Amino acid sequence: MNILIMDGQGGRLGSLLVEAIRQRFPQVYLSAVGTNAMAAAAMKKAGAHQAASGENPTLVACRKADVIIGCAGGGSNLG
Repeated sequence: MNILIMDGQGGRLGSLLVEAIRQRFPQVYLSAVGTNAMAAAAMKKAGAHQAASGENPTLVACRKADVIIGCAGGGSNLG
């Protein structure tokens, strides 16, 4: 199974997801896509098998993923 984790900014949430999934499901292949290089690097450091940033890598990774996990909105404008 290929799980894709998507995150932005510093990649903190994505890194936590990568670590938690790797501990619970070590047999799963983890791909990571960051909205910037810093987020991608943080998720790779946390244990993702591959990580990238940019529009084209995002499209390719989404096509190959069985499951996509990420944030649904920034939340920073919630008051």
